[in-house]
Amino acid sequence: MSTNVLRTTDGWWVVRDERAVRIETEAVTTAELLADRDAVREAAASTDSGTLVVDLVALPPVTTPCRVVAQMVNYRSHAKDSGFTGDIPPTFFRKASGSVSGPHDTIVRPPHVKFLDYEVELGLVMGAPLPVGTVVEEQDLPRYVAGLVLTNDVSARDVQLTKTQFYESKSYPTFTPTGPYLALLEPEDFAHLTNLRLRLNVNGVPRQDRTLADMIVRPAQALTLLARFQTLDPGDLLLTGTPGGTALKAPPKPIAKISALLPPAARWKAFFKGQAKNPLYLRDGDLVTATIATPDGRLDLGEQRNAVADAR
Repeated sequence: MSTNVLRTTDGWWVVRDERAVRIETEAVTTAELLADRDAVREAAASTDSGTLVVDLVALPPVTTPCRVVAQMVNYRSHAKDSGFTGDIPPTFFRKASGSVSGPHDTIVRPPHVKFLDYEVELGLVMGAPLPVGTVVEEQDLPRYVAGLVLTNDVSARDVQLTKTQFYESKSYPTFTPTGPYLALLEPEDFAHLTNLRLRLNVNGVPRQDRTLADMIVRPAQALTLLARFQTLDPGDLLLTGTPGGTALKAPPKPIAKISALLPPAARWKAFFKGQAKNPLYLRDGDLVTATIATPDGRLDLGEQRNAVADAR
């Protein structure tokens, strides 16, 4: 069974129901904690009743700096929302490690961003080096992936689309809420990944709800493709894409065909005029909640609760 680990200002904790037991470790970084799995196992097996989880303020369970890599359009429902047809080439992009924030931290919208979007995603936390040229088969996943985290790939759509700039649009501070738990997996847990259900609500209204069965490029294949050019190290984070239901959606095909005839400046002006009427983008005062878990509770990555606020 997986072990949920919580990180606070006081150290690392193993979560058991509503309580947490301190991990006796000198680890500071995620990589150091992963190298001290014996300490994690001792805490998990401890008879100590522990401390109430509600008394602990969760920090991102992935410490920075670390590499943060993400997959683009990796769920069939998201591809449909985005107007893609046919085969979609696997695509990766980087996010700044400084975008990683806590599971209850406020998402801050920069002053120049008008269209702020959400993307609940499953994050893979590396437990071993992934050198360039590595081929990862399904049975190899436990060798390279130590655990899972709940993440939100917050996106400034107006920056992303007008500049075709993923790195900037997804890298502002607070744009990668992560946690609350780092779910450290046992080899038998990997067979249950496709049962994980990703859910995201805004102000209590469901926006995204899909399982990993909707995923196009699954983790083993994604790591193989990424390893063609990118090294990963223990503690690095791979975001594996988001399902459909984001605020941004492709315009109807007739409108898209007409827009394609316009000069770029006029096309973007018309597009964002239409997006301004879209009530689904995040606004000051919104509350974003997200969960990832299997129906039987075998894997449960906890819940994020992130308020949204305009930069002051």
